[in-house]
Parts: sequence; C-alpha cells; structure tokens
Amino acid sequence: MLVRDAMSTVVLTIGPAHTLRQAAALMSARRVGAAIVHDPDAGGIGILTERDVLNSVGLGQDPDTEPVHAHTTTDVVFAAPAWTLEEAARAMTHGGFRHLIVLDREPVGIVSVRDIIRCWVPARQQTLAMANPIRH
Repeated sequence: MLVRDAMSTVVLTIGPAHTLRQAAALMSARRVGAAIVHDPDAGGIGILTERDVLNSVGLGQDPDTEPVHAHTTTDVVFAAPAWTLEEAARAMTHGGFRHLIVLDREPVGIVSVRDIIRCWVPARQQTLAMANPIRH
C-alpha cells in the first residue's frame, strides 16, 4: 500500500503569526494532529504538531501570545505519494516523529502513524484469518 492510499487530504495550513491557541483550536476543529505552517519569509513549509503545543504549555508558555513560528519544525522530512507505507514508517521511526507532509510539488496531504496503522491492521487481520481458518 502507498502513502497516497493512507494519507489524509484534510490539510490544515496556518501562518507563522497565529498563536498556539489559535492553531490548537483549528487543529481541534478539523480533528487533525498537525498543521502545515506556510511561511514564505522563512523559506517555505514547516509543521506544527499537537506535541509542539503540549510542550509549550508544559513549559508554562502562554498559548494566547506564543507564536506558531517559535514552535514550527522547519527541517521537515517530506513523503512522496508513491512511497510505500513501509518507507513512511521507516522515515518516522528514524526521525522520531509521527507525521509526514506529503509533497507532490506542493503539499497534498499528511500521513500519520495512525493512518499507517489504520491501513495495516485490516490487512494483518485478513492475513491471520487466511492463515488460520476456522473449522467447524
């Protein structure tokens, strides 16, 4: 299975001047765990994840005044739609992150660990069922 089959095409794009509270509210409303941060002044595309917001709040920073750009990951690893889910999982494991922006000249989606698991679990269950048929 490929990244294009698993990725979410519900992509939230925010600006670097949004506050963390604004970003969190938008992420919550869209039910996504990450937002693409588009910052043409800083070189393009970054990512803000729910973990970034959590870390900031945990440090006692004020989400009403803390800007997104201060918490954006800018050295992003991008996935291609034609990557296999194994390639995406390997990149996530190697980099220690849970989301990949899917790029096809421009962002076309985000693939998360949850997306990969959602695809793999039914396939695994089908494989197990075929390997261990129930006999009456």
